[in-house]
Amino acid sequence: MDDVKNDSGETLSGHIKIRDLARGYTDKEDNAISVIENCSVEFEPGLLNVVMGKSGCGKSTLAYMVAGYLKPDRGSIEIDGRKVIEPGPDRIMVFQETALWPWMTVTDNVIFGPLARNALPRAEAREKAEELLERFGLIDFKDKYPAQLSGGMKRRAEIAQALINSPDIMILDEPFRGLDVMTRELLQEYYLQLYEDTQLTTLFITSELEEALFLADRLYVMTEAPNNIDQVIEIDLPRPRSFEVTATEQYLDLKQIAMNHLYAGAEELM
Repeated sequence: MDDVKNDSGETLSGHIKIRDLARGYTDKEDNAISVIENCSVEFEPGLLNVVMGKSGCGKSTLAYMVAGYLKPDRGSIEIDGRKVIEPGPDRIMVFQETALWPWMTVTDNVIFGPLARNALPRAEAREKAEELLERFGLIDFKDKYPAQLSGGMKRRAEIAQALINSPDIMILDEPFRGLDVMTRELLQEYYLQLYEDTQLTTLFITSELEEALFLADRLYVMTEAPNNIDQVIEIDLPRPRSFEVTATEQYLDLKQIAMNHLYAGAEELM
């Protein structure tokens, strides 16, 4: 595909090409279990790409392979023409579980990555961290420890922890799972605002249809394992986007389309 440019005419990074991907595992009885089979898909740069499907369908496995934490059994993943063979600073992942070190302050957690890679001097890293914490409403908690933060605050700190590394791609594996509804919606709005400001290429994993529709530029629906991308739905809701969009006829039409695909996939397995 041709280079994708942002509104300023700059070429966007983070074009993910997946070809004939397969990944499985062996269970306790030494049975080979296939999770992903013959998966070929592209995630375009500059888009908020959302992959959704039922728990256990392989979407987190796909994210871990894109991040470089798992190797495929077959097939390949390329990012901007480079084959993925290991984790790298161009891809930063926010996990379902907290990645904050409990013995470090919020600021020290955020600056750990660039300091560990010798990417920034400490003073510059702290300055950049405080800018991010200000943006995420955490500046008053910069010297607190993770145990002193709410669940939503921890998630915001983890996103700041990822962003300070200036990645080309953000990979988020159900990052708001387990939070109460109000906190979840607040964090969705936080990330959506961040994306709309930066056009940072995003691969967002979720099992929640409403979350997927609210966030996505493009929605990828995964089937049951052994899995593939079954449907790709363009989410042409206007940006900037707020929760008022969920009451529009356009949103409800897209929700019905997505539900039809999900139900059709479930019926084929019955």
